[in-house]
Amino acid sequence: MKEQPSLAEVNIHLRARAQDKELIDQAAELVGANRSQFMLASALKEAKNILLDQSTIHADAKAFQKVMDWMDSPATPAEAAGMKRILKSKAPWRRD
Repeated sequence: MKEQPSLAEVNIHLRARAQDKELIDQAAELVGANRSQFMLASALKEAKNILLDQSTIHADAKAFQKVMDWMDSPATPAEAAGMKRILKSKAPWRRD
């Protein structure tokens, strides 16, 4: 049985310049979406990228191998206690 798409639960309002609205409408039309669908998809994509950027680490091969060796080694008592504390805490971006 196919799952029903969820209905929108909240409204998001914003003001824009007429030229920005026209640009958004042109792009939305090109991808076969309406303005709301296009803006929501674009905003969600950017939000996910920003959140991913906050959790991505860039390292050279030597630093990467050092991190991998550390991750493969058993946790120290302090590290284990820290992980328990982290797992019990609520993520700052969560509202529930």
